[in-house]
Amino acid sequence: MDLRALVMGLIFALMWSSAFATARIIVADAAPLHALAARFLISGLIAIGIAAALGARLPARDQWRSIAAFGLLQNAAYLGLNFVAMQWVEASLAVIIAASMPLMVAALSWAFRGERLPTLGLAGLVAGFAGVALIMGTRLDGGADPLGTLLCILGALALAVATLTLRSASGARTGLPALLMVVGLQMLAGTVALAIPAALAEPFRLTPTPELAAAFAYQIAIPGLAATVLWFALVRRIGPTRAATFHFLNPAFGTAIAAALLGETLGLTDLIGAAIVAGGILAVQISRRPA
Repeated sequence: MDLRALVMGLIFALMWSSAFATARIIVADAAPLHALAARFLISGLIAIGIAAALGARLPARDQWRSIAAFGLLQNAAYLGLNFVAMQWVEASLAVIIAASMPLMVAALSWAFRGERLPTLGLAGLVAGFAGVALIMGTRLDGGADPLGTLLCILGALALAVATLTLRSASGARTGLPALLMVVGLQMLAGTVALAIPAALAEPFRLTPTPELAAAFAYQIAIPGLAATVLWFALVRRIGPTRAATFHFLNPAFGTAIAAALLGETLGLTDLIGAAIVAGGILAVQISRRPA
C-alpha cells in the first residue's frame, strides 16, 4: 500500500466516523427521518448535477434495480435506523456497533456463502463480536436504551447485506462522473424510501439553531459526498478488501470525535472493547486478502 492510499484511507475513516456525532447534533433539533430525507435530496441533486456537468449519462437499465435496492438498504435502512436511534443512544455506542459491519459481512459470507476464513479470520470474528458485546452489555447495564441499541444493530446488518449482495451498484469501476451519477441516484432512492415513513409516522419538528445548520451542511458535504467519492477512489486504487481494512480505525476515531464534540464520557470497558473490535476487524480483513 503506497503513501497516497494510506492517507486516503485515514481521511476516509475520519470522515465516516464523524457522521455519528454530527447526526446526534441534528436529531437533537430536527425530526430524524425528515432531516435525513432532506439531506439525501440535497446531496443527491448536487451529485447528479455535478455528474451531468461532467458529461455523465444515466446508468444502463440493468443497473436501476441495484441502485434502488442499494439506496433502500444503505441510505434508508442503515442511516435511517441510526438517525432514529441517535435520539436515545450515544454516538460512541452507535459508531462501535456500525463499525462491526465488516464482521457481519464476514460472518454472513461464512454462514450463507460457504466462504472459508483462515484461523486468523475466525479469531478476529469471535474477538470483534465479543468486543461489541462487552461494550453493549456495559452500556445496557448503565441505562443505554435497548430499542435504540437494537436499531443500531439492525442498521449495521442492513449495510452488511447491501455490501454483500449489491456490490455491482457502487460504480467503483467507473470514472468519477458516472460514479457521482450512481451515488446521486442512490441518495434520491433513499429520499423516497425515507419520505414515506417520515410523512406517515414521524411528527415533524424543527428548531433552527446554528449547531443544526452547521451539522446538516457538514453531513451533506463530508460524509454524504466527499467520503463516498473518496471511498470508491480508494477501492479503485487498492481494491475493496484492502480498502475495508481502514474500518478498523472507526471505533477509535468515532469515540474520540463523540467525546470531543458532544462531551460523551468513555469508561475503561469502552476503551478495551473498542480496541478489541478494532483488532478483530483488522484480523478479519487481513485474513481475507488474496495471497
